[in-house]
Amino acid sequence: MPTKVALVTGASSGIGESTARKLQSLGFTVYGATRRTERLQKLASDGIHPLEMDVTDDESMKARIAKILADSGRIDVLVNNAGYGSYGAIEDVSIDEGGRQFEVNVFGAMALTRLVLPHMRKQKSGTIVNITSMGGKIYTPLGGWYHGTKFALEALSDALRLEVAQFGIDVVVIEPGGIATEWGGIAADNLDAVSKDSAYKRQADAVSKSLRSEANSNRNSPPSVVADAIGKAVTARHPKTRYAIGFGAKPLIAARNILTDRQFDAVITRATGVPRD
Repeated sequence: MPTKVALVTGASSGIGESTARKLQSLGFTVYGATRRTERLQKLASDGIHPLEMDVTDDESMKARIAKILADSGRIDVLVNNAGYGSYGAIEDVSIDEGGRQFEVNVFGAMALTRLVLPHMRKQKSGTIVNITSMGGKIYTPLGGWYHGTKFALEALSDALRLEVAQFGIDVVVIEPGGIATEWGGIAADNLDAVSKDSAYKRQADAVSKSLRSEANSNRNSPPSVVADAIGKAVTARHPKTRYAIGFGAKPLIAARNILTDRQFDAVITRATGVPRD
C-alpha cells in the first residue's frame, strides 16, 4: 500500500501544527501549508514538508497541489484549517473586511477543495476535513461576520458530502470549542481596533475582555484534542460527519438546539459579560 498523503493548511501553529504532527505520527506523508513559511522550519526539521501557500491566491494553490502530486503522486486527506476571526459590530466592520473573512475562511477552503477533488475522484477515495467551529452552530455578539463564515462552511460541507459520496470520498466537519491558540487574542485585537470610537464600545469592551480572559484561557482545551479527533476521523472506515470537541462545544451546541432564541440570547449575553442596559 502506498503511503497516504495529507495536506494541512494553517499549519504554522495551533490546531494546524498539532494536526500535522498527529497525521505524521499515524504514518501519513504530511504537507503543512501557510503564508508564514518562516514558522514552519521546526516542522520541516521533523520531516513535515513545508509549503508556502495563500488560500486567497488561486495560482499559489494550483502550484502547491501540482508540487504535492509531482512529489508524492496522490492526496488522500485535505484539512482546511486556515482561517481567522475578526470581531466587531456588523455596522462597524467594513464590507471589505467582512469579504476578506469569507475569502479566507470559506472561498479559500472551497477553492482548495475543488483542486484536490479531481485527484480524489480518480483514486476513488479521500477525506476532506473542514474546520468550522462551535461558532458555526451558535452565535455571539460582535462576531457576526466570523459566525457567518462558519455557518456557510457547515452548509457547504453538508452539500459536498452528498455530492462526493458516490466517489468514495468522505467529508468531515470538525467543530472546536474553546481551544488554547492565538485565535482569541487576534480576534480581541481586531475588535478593539474597530470599536474604539464606536456606538458599540461598551459591548465591545466586554467581549474583548471575555476573549482575553485568563479564566477562560485556563479552561480552553489544548489543540491536540482537535488533532486527535481529526486523526480518528481520517483513519476510520466510516467517520462521523461531525466532531464537536474542546471546551464548551458539546454543551453550547446542545443548548442552542434546545433553547429558544431569546433564552439562548440570555445565556450568551451572560457568558460574554455584555451589559444589558
